[in-house]
Amino acid sequence: MAGQSLKVTTPETTAKHTGSRIVTIELVIFDCDGVLIDSEPVSSRVLWQSLQRAGVEISHAEVHRRFTGHSESDARQICVEELGLTETTRVFAESRANLYEEFARSLTPMPGIEALVRALPHKKCVASNSSMERLTRSLGLLSLWNEFAPNVFSAEMVERPKPAPDLFLMCATRLGVEPDRCVVIDDSPHGIAGAAAAGMKSIGFVDPADPREGQRSLLADAGATLVVRGIAELGQALDTLLSSEPSPCSGRETSFVTTPA
Repeated sequence: MAGQSLKVTTPETTAKHTGSRIVTIELVIFDCDGVLIDSEPVSSRVLWQSLQRAGVEISHAEVHRRFTGHSESDARQICVEELGLTETTRVFAESRANLYEEFARSLTPMPGIEALVRALPHKKCVASNSSMERLTRSLGLLSLWNEFAPNVFSAEMVERPKPAPDLFLMCATRLGVEPDRCVVIDDSPHGIAGAAAAGMKSIGFVDPADPREGQRSLLADAGATLVVRGIAELGQALDTLLSSEPSPCSGRETSFVTTPA
């Protein structure tokens, strides 16, 4: 596939060989923040501002690096154990309220993702470490919600968030698909590691606007089947996983389907 065009085969013709048997990919699982919605820069900025007001000395860049991809419970734990925050409940309540105001004013989908999702004939769902409240207050503001509902799943619904496999396994169970017939699209090493632990294929997604260095390597090291940069390469990777014969190699040796940054 070239340029921005999207060629996706139907589930009936989608197959991948694994050993001597053919495994059909039936379910595509999307992370939300940083894959479906362009929320991570504003999320890290709002949290950073709340931490600054609470007297925590940390840079915006460090907040973005350390907290992106974590559940709120994990973020709270980091603040207490590593940053010495004592007003955790107040700070996170303030940050959450400010974030929802920002979402209502300016939240947008990731560029090009709406067309890709709508063109996909396979089963699909959302699996996010965000709370269900945050999912409804973010994704729920956009037309993308209707592309997935009711199959929008939060880590609140399982015992352990990503990088544990619990959320992905629940998605597979709810939609009646075996784990090895699923592919996960996630921009966080936590999500990629969770997909690997669940026995699923994965595409590590790098936002071209993300200022963090080394994201492709981090996603590959976490176990991504493929790593892509931007929506055009994501479409190419879906073509590869949903319709092509796999390479005899796996893991990081074949994980880059990217153009130079």
